[in-house]
Amino acid sequence: MQKTEPLPQTPPPTDALTQLNPERAGLCPDRLARITEHMQRNYVEPGKIAGCLPLVYRRGALAYCEPLGVSDLERQRPMSRDTLFRIYSMTKPITSVALLMLYEQGHFQLNDAVHRYIPAWRNLRVYRGGSWPRFLTEPVKRPMTIKDLFTHMSGLTYGFMNRSMVDHAYRKAGIEGASTAAGSTLKEMVETLAKIPLEFSPGERWNYSVSTDVLGYLVEVISGMPFDEYLRTQIFEPLGMTDTSFTIAPEDVHRFAANYQRRPDKTLERIDDPENSSYAPPRTFFSGGGGLISSAHDYLRFCRMLQHGGALDGTRILGRKTIELMTRNFLPNDDDLTRWALGSFSETANEGSGFGLGVSVNLGPARTGGVGSAGEFAWGGAASTVFWVDPAEELIVIFLTQLMPSATFNFRGQLKSLVYAAIVD
Repeated sequence: MQKTEPLPQTPPPTDALTQLNPERAGLCPDRLARITEHMQRNYVEPGKIAGCLPLVYRRGALAYCEPLGVSDLERQRPMSRDTLFRIYSMTKPITSVALLMLYEQGHFQLNDAVHRYIPAWRNLRVYRGGSWPRFLTEPVKRPMTIKDLFTHMSGLTYGFMNRSMVDHAYRKAGIEGASTAAGSTLKEMVETLAKIPLEFSPGERWNYSVSTDVLGYLVEVISGMPFDEYLRTQIFEPLGMTDTSFTIAPEDVHRFAANYQRRPDKTLERIDDPENSSYAPPRTFFSGGGGLISSAHDYLRFCRMLQHGGALDGTRILGRKTIELMTRNFLPNDDDLTRWALGSFSETANEGSGFGLGVSVNLGPARTGGVGSAGEFAWGGAASTVFWVDPAEELIVIFLTQLMPSATFNFRGQLKSLVYAAIVD
């Protein structure tokens, strides 16, 4: 992070979430109002979600930011512009930026073997058969690289996949990403992972995984700082992200949304109470893959930094060329996730989506089968949170709610239809 002169192409900051100017953003207010109508009629009023906070920002102006419903059904707290949300996997792009900052300082190369920084990973093996804990394995065909971790082509997995004996071993070991056993640390996680075989040899497939949690550990190893401290001092404080952290402060509990899932009868069941939350106690495990709490204000500032080539309001986090590197498609042959993903789970649609260094990459409307722009980058979170940045349209969209799992409703697709239809310039 360093100070720079303000970018000449960047309009004066207008991200106070009460200052709406859709006309300056080139968006039709009446068409943006369809977002409110759609979410209220189809989701809030029928009780499919407690509430939500959609946000649209374009060409230096906040065009739409409308709190809908409530943040806590049981206490009937209204959703507000300063509500705090569990962003889960929307933590991943932040962690990717953190490690890329160290890349810019010359500390590593993307093709470096991971075992240079985690010696216990020198002799990783791949699952070939057997049942936990008696596995039949074989050596990896090549060492895992840091690029493999960024791109989820590492051979690692998530315990919640419930697909293989390898993810079963993760569950037995208590490795569950953001839900990893209390009292654990990133160092203990990577030491345990060294004893569990990979799903496949690095580079052979794409599989959503704890790879980004490992990136968080690499931040600690390379920087010499605890991961949470590094994020706070190098990203959150410089960008003015005052609401983003791994825990909820007592004075902010009233702003913290409740988290829900649907019962078999489709009513909402609270699974994390803001006033008795797992995010309240001090933590030792800082999940770079899904552990952060944030707000619409903060995540907008992070997205604006990415949109503006790595700098915001005179503070540079990354260089423009590094942002370009981060947001290009790294899948072989410029393929999409449908050709490379092991299983179907990701935080965005697989069709027409490539993958960069911590974000999905839109390969063009003809390949996605939906409205948008080639080069748009995005991701989402397990509680149905969504964001995307469209550089061609100078557009940022953020959608925050708290409903697990993220595949329950296609909020991203619906919002894209509504938002792009509002562009009138």
